[in-house]
Amino acid sequence: MLFKNSEELIPCGMFSVEHFILLAITVICIAVALKYTSHFEKDKVKKIIRKSTIILWILEIIKITYNIINYGFTAVNKYIPLYFCSLILYAGIFSGFCKGTIKKVGDVFLSTGGIIAGMVFLIFPLTSLTTYPAFHFISIHSFILHGTMIYIGILMLTTKYTIIEKKDITYYSAIIVIISSIAYIINLVFDSNLMFISQNYPGTFIEIIYNLSGNLFPLVMVVLQATLPFYIVYGIYNKINGKNINIKVCSNTKEKEEIYIN
Repeated sequence: MLFKNSEELIPCGMFSVEHFILLAITVICIAVALKYTSHFEKDKVKKIIRKSTIILWILEIIKITYNIINYGFTAVNKYIPLYFCSLILYAGIFSGFCKGTIKKVGDVFLSTGGIIAGMVFLIFPLTSLTTYPAFHFISIHSFILHGTMIYIGILMLTTKYTIIEKKDITYYSAIIVIISSIAYIINLVFDSNLMFISQNYPGTFIEIIYNLSGNLFPLVMVVLQATLPFYIVYGIYNKINGKNINIKVCSNTKEKEEIYIN
């Protein structure tokens, strides 16, 4: 059953018992992994990013092979890794194996957009559980991929491997715009919907954007993906760090007062 064609199987669907089992397993794995690695130095975090990227690429190649064998080369949507959640594959290479600006692009995406994408998928696994059973390779691969996205992003922030600044939106947006441009060209040629920027996705929140934006749908989708996830994480990150700074300032003030009294 692990590698059967979707036509031979009954999907478990979202918010089913199987969905919540996979969700619980993924959340527990993330929590345990963070518990044992959140104190790591930068060099160890980099090794985790590298190893995770290699493992995810191996799983992705297996997925691509499976989809081509079962659905053929014409099913572009199923095997070309050009979706928002696929960006961890490229960002992981940038962050773990590159230097300078390219590394920064990878760092910023992994610690912002990767977290949001992973969380959204775990709650709404539209691209796997609506087509496959929970314990199918595609479903398991999807939860591993998105769970890893969340884990790596939070790890990078908690260990201060990456410190997010408002100006980093430039690096974040760059990878989204470049990948979306490539995806859009492929979509025009093959009538596909990579990055979900060319066609409607009925039954999802994308349909609302599609109906409201009309002919501007591709542009609106790119702009939303190139801004919203970053600012959500940046806002939360900035707020948490702001509180930490205030606590430290108050603590230092109290210490000074005690010294003065003595």
